[in-house]
This record gives sequence, structure tokens and C-alpha cells, in this order.
Amino acid sequence: MNLEAMPLSRQIDFVFRQLEDELLHSLAGTVIIQIRNNVVGKYGVRHNPIESKNGRIGPAEQGMTREQVQAFRQMAVDSIKLKRSWTHGEIMYDFSVRSGAWTAGILFESNYNLAIGMFRYTPKHGPQTLRDAP
Repeated sequence: MNLEAMPLSRQIDFVFRQLEDELLHSLAGTVIIQIRNNVVGKYGVRHNPIESKNGRIGPAEQGMTREQVQAFRQMAVDSIKLKRSWTHGEIMYDFSVRSGAWTAGILFESNYNLAIGMFRYTPKHGPQTLRDAP
């Protein structure tokens, strides 16, 4: 599959389809998608820590249902319409499930790199030594 030929919204849809089994039954976390030249490079899920009571990990509460995961995926795809004029960065989708209802927040982060050659330091005079310093 050639991701470069796909629109970013379709790539996001693909990412969420790949993560569906991991998101299913999850209580909370963050889906992280790294983008370079409007192409998804890396993606994954940062799960919130698993809680324990009295040092024991018990059965987890019910997390996201299949329908909630599908709605989450659609929300992520729709959110790409809000992205403006940047091609490099990260998108983070925070989510949580409480009492059967899910919520999500979206964070766009654009990245720029000045070190590519736009600016180069060239001294006006030859190299100085410590002896030459005032």
C-alpha cells in the first residue's frame, strides 16, 4: 500500500483500522500519529497506566466498544479538515471511557526545521583564538 498516494484523511482511517483491536476495551490513552510531508510515518497508542488496588491488578472495567472505536475513527478522520497548511508534525487523540461514555480531545502539533540549510553561520573574520579575545 502506497501511503504517499493517499490523502492524509484516508491514511488516518487506515491507522485507526490497524489499531482497532488495541483500542477495543481500552479505558483511556492517546493515539499518536507522526506526519512528515503529509505522510504518516509512525503511529501507536500510549495506554494510560493500568491501575491496581492494594497491589493487585483486578479485572478492568469495560472500555471502548466496537461502535465507540468506529465513532472515534470517524472523529479522527473528520478532524483532519481542521489541519491547516503544515506538513510535518504530530496529531494526538486523547481518549477515555467513563461510565460507558467516551470522550476525546485532539492536539495538532506542527514541526519546522531551520537546520536544513536556510541559515548557515559564517564568521566575518578568520577564526579567533582565546588569545585574540578582548
